[in-house]
Amino acid sequence: MIIRMLATRPLLLAVGLLVALALPWVIYPPVAMDMICWALFAVAVDILLGFTGLLSFGHAAFWGTSAYAAGLIATHSGLPFPVAVLGGALAAAALAVPIGWLSVRRTGIYFAMVTLAFAQLVYFVANQWRGVTGGENGLQGIPRGFFGVDLSDPFFFYYAGLPIVLLGLWSAWRVVRSPFGRVLVAVRDNPARARALGYPVERYKLLAFVLSAALSGLAGGLFAIGHGFVSLQDVYWTTSGQAVMMVVLGGIGTLWGGVIGAGLIVELNDYLATAGFEQIGIVTGSVFVITVLVFRRGIWGTAALLTTRRRRDRTETASPAPAGAEADAGAEAEADEKENGEPVTA
Repeated sequence: MIIRMLATRPLLLAVGLLVALALPWVIYPPVAMDMICWALFAVAVDILLGFTGLLSFGHAAFWGTSAYAAGLIATHSGLPFPVAVLGGALAAAALAVPIGWLSVRRTGIYFAMVTLAFAQLVYFVANQWRGVTGGENGLQGIPRGFFGVDLSDPFFFYYAGLPIVLLGLWSAWRVVRSPFGRVLVAVRDNPARARALGYPVERYKLLAFVLSAALSGLAGGLFAIGHGFVSLQDVYWTTSGQAVMMVVLGGIGTLWGGVIGAGLIVELNDYLATAGFEQIGIVTGSVFVITVLVFRRGIWGTAALLTTRRRRDRTETASPAPAGAEADAGAEAEADEKENGEPVTA
C-alpha cells in the first residue's frame, strides 16, 4: 500500500527529495551524512526482514567489510570515492554469498544466530588482521578524492554522496516492486506454498540476502569515506542491532519506515551526545520498547494504517455499500492493513 501510494503520488516523492536536499541546511552536515547512510542501511535490512521474513543480526559484517574495503581502495589507489564505495559494496556482496548460502537453510531464531556468529567471525578477523585493517586503531586518514574537487567540507561532501544513497534507495524500491519482490513476499508468507508453485525458495532467499548485503555495503562504504576512518565498531554486532531497531521503529515491511527510524535514532543519538548524556543506550532502548508496545506496526506502518481506515470510513459514509459488497470491502481493507505493516514472523 505504501509503495503503491508513493508510486501514484509523486508529491510525496518530491517532498522526500526536498527534505534530503535541505537536510545539511538544518542540521550539522556530518550528522546529515550519517542519517542518510543509516537510512540506506535500514532499508537494506528491511528487504530481508520485512519482505523475505529473515531477521539478520549479522549485517554489520557487510557494512564493516565494505567500510574497510572502501577505505583501503581510496587510500592505496587514489581512485574517486564513488569507485571506492562501489568496490566496498562488491566486497560485501561477495562475502554475502557463502554466508547466505549457509544461513538461508535455517529460519527464525536459528537464522539470526547463524548470521550473528558469522558477523562475530568477521569482527575477530578484522581485529587480528592488523596489517590490513589496523586492528584496534582501525584505518585512518581515508581521502575523499573526486577528480581533484575539494570535498573536505562535510557540507559539499553530503551533496556528493547523496546521489549514491538515492541510487541505493531507488534500487531497493525497484527490487520490492518487481516480480522478484512479489515472490519474496510469497516466500515470506508461505514458503511451502511458494515451493509447491515451483519457486526455488532457498535460491530466492539467497538472492535477497546478497542484494541486502550489497546495499548495506554501499551505505557502509560511504559512511567510512564520510568519516575518514574505519573502526572495529563498524563490524561489531551492535551495529546490526541498531539497524534492526531502526527498521522496527519505522515499520517492518514498509521500506521507507527504515528511513524515518534511521533519522530519529541518529538525531536522538547526536542530541544526547551533544548534551553530554553518556547512557545513550538507555534512552534509545526505552524508545524501542515503547515503540514495540504502543506502535506495533512502527511509525510509518501505523500512519499508513490510520490513513487507510480513515479513507475506508469516508467511502462507506459517502456511499453505503450493498449488503453483498460489505464482505468484499472488509476483505480488501484487511488485505490493505496487512500490507501496511503486519509484523513479520522470521
